[in-house]
Amino acid sequence: MTDATPTSNDWNHKLTLAQEMLPLISQLHRENNVVTSIYGRLLVGVTDIDIIKAHRYARRIVERELPLDETLPILRELVQLNLGTASIDLGRLAKNFARVEGQNLRSYLEEELGEVINGGDELQPRDVVLYGFGRIGRLLARILIAREAMYGGVRLRAVVVRKKGSDDILKRASLLRRDSVHGAFNGTISVDEDKEIIWANGTPIQMIYSDDPASIDYTSYGIDNAIVVDNTGRWRDRAGLSQHLESSGVDRVVLTAPGKGDVRNIVYGVNHGDITTEESDRVISAASCTTNGITPVLKVINDRYGVTHGHVETVHAYTNDQNLADNYHKGPRRGRAAALNMVLTETGAAKAVSKALPEFEGKLTGNAIRVPTPDVSMAVLNLDLDKEVDKDEVNDFLRRVSTDSNLRQQIDYINSPDIVSTDLLGSTHAGVVDGLATIASGNHLVLYVWYDNEYGYSNQVIRIVEEIGGVRPTIYPARKDPQEIR
Repeated sequence: MTDATPTSNDWNHKLTLAQEMLPLISQLHRENNVVTSIYGRLLVGVTDIDIIKAHRYARRIVERELPLDETLPILRELVQLNLGTASIDLGRLAKNFARVEGQNLRSYLEEELGEVINGGDELQPRDVVLYGFGRIGRLLARILIAREAMYGGVRLRAVVVRKKGSDDILKRASLLRRDSVHGAFNGTISVDEDKEIIWANGTPIQMIYSDDPASIDYTSYGIDNAIVVDNTGRWRDRAGLSQHLESSGVDRVVLTAPGKGDVRNIVYGVNHGDITTEESDRVISAASCTTNGITPVLKVINDRYGVTHGHVETVHAYTNDQNLADNYHKGPRRGRAAALNMVLTETGAAKAVSKALPEFEGKLTGNAIRVPTPDVSMAVLNLDLDKEVDKDEVNDFLRRVSTDSNLRQQIDYINSPDIVSTDLLGSTHAGVVDGLATIASGNHLVLYVWYDNEYGYSNQVIRIVEEIGGVRPTIYPARKDPQEIR
């Protein structure tokens, strides 16, 4: 029998460390409501193999695989601290500690996590109601259920729809359980037909059948001070959306589409800090998936290089708005079969950027090409800048923004020659910059930004919901403003 090779020894060593990490990760989550991650990859419900893969993923960010020997000691120390609710990035802690001289790990962690040691501020649960249960609504439900289990901050209490038959709740539950694009629901789902409740991972979701957003008494279901997320697209102006506020138990309304008129359009990470407690902000919009995908990237590029003019071309997955087969449609071209054609159409995303970033007013034009894929889209940003740029410098800047800045949940960065759209399915980021596709010539820059127009966008919506609900967990270690990255 021969000795094991160095490679297998290394793998077995990684497995040993990962298996020691598993109960520590679980203990932090169970006892302290602390969620850990490796450069944004959450360590929730993971296996030992998942932990190893997350450490290997770090090479895309810091150009080397993160050794488990560097993160395990951090976990051992964290379970000894009396931590409160937080999201803690082990990769970033390990990276930062490696730069510290003359300080032991415990004192470094006590300094870095001081605000959350000895409990910190506990999150008070906030009720959420989904008005509509289509593609975005069901993904929001999945995320809300997972987030409640993770932090306990948001609670999905009800879904409001129009009843379409005697077996409506069974079909709604089935659509939540199975998804042709995003796969099976991660957990268990059952239905109480008599009480019209869907049980998902122990969460009771009350189905409310109504076609009038202004006449529902949510308090009769034990729901109060709720945030209603309208994902129907039926109303997009203040007058229409304010109908929700007439129902008992509703406090705020979030629209999952671009708002019209004076409804504030929010792209989380860019202008969510503008949200106030004033009456005017009781109704806000989460903008569109494309606006969310491009605005964070446009912001950091404009802040660093200055954008004089640009054109945005989105290559977008088809949506329910299009026809399966050729048929009448009120809009041009969208009546043609979605799964057979590339369909040139309009997008308001370029103009909508200025609602989140006023400095882009009049600077962007845009079009969209709908293509025969069910999810994941791409935006091509064709930009004229104030100064000349170098491809490698731009890519390095965007890579560091994706790891070190306070926009790391909005902007991701990849540098692979074989990435295609299905590889980005399930991305939680607003947009993912494809570094190998970047083109720079003089003061002209072309960036290619992937985005999961369903799941990535839905995560942005949830971030807004958590923000206005006062239940957004603090992320540690603190991150820089992109303008501080040099």
